[in-house]
Amino acid sequence: MTSSRDLAAFASLLADETRAGFALALLDGRAWTAGELARHGGVAPSTASEHLGKLVAGGLLAEERQGRHRYVRLADDRVAHLVEELAAYAAPGAAPRPRSLRESSAAHAMARGRTCYDHLAGRLGITVAAAMTARGLLTQDSGFALTERGVAWFGEAGIPLARTGRRPLARGCLDWTERRPHLAGIAGARLCAHALESGWCVRIGSERAVKVTEDGERALHELLGIEPGKLR
Repeated sequence: MTSSRDLAAFASLLADETRAGFALALLDGRAWTAGELARHGGVAPSTASEHLGKLVAGGLLAEERQGRHRYVRLADDRVAHLVEELAAYAAPGAAPRPRSLRESSAAHAMARGRTCYDHLAGRLGITVAAAMTARGLLTQDSGFALTERGVAWFGEAGIPLARTGRRPLARGCLDWTERRPHLAGIAGARLCAHALESGWCVRIGSERAVKVTEDGERALHELLGIEPGKLR
C-alpha cells in the first residue's frame, strides 16, 4: 500500500507554481522542449530543467530526446485526467478577472471549447456529453459508460474504437471551467481526433482552444441534434 510519505512526495510534485504551470501547459497533448516550457513559465532554462527532472522522476512526465533536443509530455492520459480534475478542485470559485482584452478573449475561447490532453472539453465537451446522454448513447448513472447503442453510433459515424492497453472505453473527466464531467477515455480521444481530422473543429490561438466550424455545426446537429447556437 502507498504510505503517507509516498503520497506526500507525489503531491509535492505539483505543489510548486512553475511545475504546476508546466503540467497545465502540457494538457495540450503535445511534446514541448525544455526551452519552450522555460519561456512559457518565465524561468531560466536551468530552473526549468531542474523542475522537469523532478516531474520525470516522479512519473508525471515522459521524456524523449532527439539529437540535442529534450522533449517532455504528460506520461499518459491518467496524468492528464489527474491534472484536469485538480485544476477543477483548485478553483471552485469565480475565475479571476482578465487583466487585458487579449486575456479576456483567450479565456472566453478556452471556456467555449478546448482540448484536454486528447479529448474535447469546455462548453463544447460538456454539450457533446449531454447530447450523447440524452440520446441514450452514454450513461452517467455510476460513472461514464457507452451503451450498446453508443458503441454502434461510433461505428455508424466512422469513428473507430479500437481498444489499446488498459485505457477505459469511456470515462468522465471533471471540466475545470464548467464544473461538470466531459467525455474522456478511448471514446473521447477518438471523437476529438475525428473532429479535428474531419474539420469539424479547428485549433485557434497558441493554447488548447478549439472552434467548431460550419461543417462541424452541421455534423453535430445531424449526429447528435446539437443546435449550432450552443457551440458559439
